[in-house]
Amino acid sequence: MKRPILATAALLLARVPALCAPAGNPSAADLPSPLDLKAAIGYALDHNFTILQARETIRQQEGVIVQVRGQEIPNISAQGQYQRNDETISQSYPQSNSLWTVELKATQNLFAGGGIQSAIKGAKLSRDAAAFDLQTAIDTALLDVRTKFYNVILAREKIRVEEENVTLLQRQLDDEKNQFETGSVSNFEVLRARVALANAQPTLISARNSYRIAIEQLRQSLGTPGSVPFPEVAGDLEVAMASFDPDSAISSAHAHRPELEKLAKLESAGEESVKTARSALYPNLQAFGAYEWDGIGYVNPFPGIPSTANGWLLGLQSTWSIFDGRATVGKVRQAKSLLEQARLATASEELEIDVEVRQALSSLQEAGELLTASRQTIEQAAEALRLAEARYHAGSATQLDVLTSQVALTQSRTDQLTANYNYLVAVANVRKAIGLSDALVVP
Repeated sequence: MKRPILATAALLLARVPALCAPAGNPSAADLPSPLDLKAAIGYALDHNFTILQARETIRQQEGVIVQVRGQEIPNISAQGQYQRNDETISQSYPQSNSLWTVELKATQNLFAGGGIQSAIKGAKLSRDAAAFDLQTAIDTALLDVRTKFYNVILAREKIRVEEENVTLLQRQLDDEKNQFETGSVSNFEVLRARVALANAQPTLISARNSYRIAIEQLRQSLGTPGSVPFPEVAGDLEVAMASFDPDSAISSAHAHRPELEKLAKLESAGEESVKTARSALYPNLQAFGAYEWDGIGYVNPFPGIPSTANGWLLGLQSTWSIFDGRATVGKVRQAKSLLEQARLATASEELEIDVEVRQALSSLQEAGELLTASRQTIEQAAEALRLAEARYHAGSATQLDVLTSQVALTQSRTDQLTANYNYLVAVANVRKAIGLSDALVVP
């Protein structure tokens, strides 16, 4: 079932506190603290600049509707003229070289070949298409927010893994120092432990830098000014396995993707454009009424003779362009071509969406398989480190065995975090591909 346009537009536009309020200047209080994913999505709906620009496009289309509808309702105009002539060419009687006239006129279109009604329908359909453009902008922006949010969590968790690694290597160094003092090991083992600890520091420094960069990328995606302190980000990379049936996913995409709904509206608008262009082949008819004041000069130069006249004018007026050099025929052909282009664009978009859905499902399958493999690896790496330490203290393993196992465990933990991140992003991409917007699940 297609998403109702009015319900969607109402849901999205209602999230703006005040459309006339200046955008892009939120206060620090606007950012929830701590900032979880739900709050981040809600904030982005109100402050993301791409979304705000798409909303303004709808306002623009509303103005087009008002403009086109102006041809349907009576038009009232006033005009005046004052003319002064040389006395030798004055034609008025009694002769005067100063004339003036004022007219107040109302005009109502009675028939225009259906062009006015089709133009209004086309403008409304274009407005509806802009609403679906807004939905597309929201879906894309919120996918970016979700991805950037997960990236912050990933960067933060990588810091924790690297800090744990440094702590373990520091403990290993302390243990080697103690054994060196008792004569159990040589200075070489102490030196190797120092090198391992030193080698872990750059990775930790890089992880902290990645976290700072991830915060700024999330700030940009949310639309938060740099002057606003960024709150602590709350959340984790816990994964709930998901499954999607390929056929159902493609059907959902065809039913809910705003790009297809937009193109359907543009097809209908194209049909109305053909009618609007064809309307020029028919005559148009207008009713008019006016009240006119005419006068000779500012002061009556001929006492006893009226110098002004006024009265009503009522009537009908019609024009019919019997032959315009085939200009109307050319406009009709252009409109039909644009309509056919819209239909071809719909077919092309359907194929592109089908491919996008299949690619997203394939990426999700890959992410799921990597996630399962990483979970098994981290369990094995943790057990390998435990055994290496036990054997080292029993004298049946070397320090190198322990350090190698520690590096493998750190890598396994990092790989698991990355696998969790990739899986969450893959699920988000599938949801976006099949038309399940984050905007519709945020109250």
